[in-house]
Amino acid sequence: MFNERKAAQMAAYLLHKRGGTMSHLKLMKLLYLADREAMDRYGAPISGDLLVAMPHGPALSNTLNHMDGDVESSPGGWTDWISDQADYELRLRNPVSPEDLDELSEAELDVLDAVWEQFGSMGRWVLRDYTHTHCPEWEDPRGSSNPIPYKSE
Repeated sequence: MFNERKAAQMAAYLLHKRGGTMSHLKLMKLLYLADREAMDRYGAPISGDLLVAMPHGPALSNTLNHMDGDVESSPGGWTDWISDQADYELRLRNPVSPEDLDELSEAELDVLDAVWEQFGSMGRWVLRDYTHTHCPEWEDPRGSSNPIPYKSE
């Protein structure tokens, strides 16, 4: 089940590691890869979000809705942690430390660290292309979106 506050804290942690700002596309790919890694390690995603195949690769559906401002954030949720910036950039609303991230376990932070270590230096377009070629569960939806079942990961 999707946990908006947890997804926001995942994003905040990755933004923190990047210095506070990151492109919308890169952040989404890192969040997807973190849920994918958590599934591989522990059999469950971190965010509990719905996975979808979109033209730019796999994505987390509810999280994308929050990134795009298509849904209202709940108290303590997305907009308490993350704000929009021009040109599809997102930024931390306030500085964070791991102690602030009360929704994330040490194991989940380890997953986020591993994903950052492996993919954090990649540019957004390289990362998008990586998910197209290295995530076999993604199939081009031809301009639409299609659900990705967890079992296909």
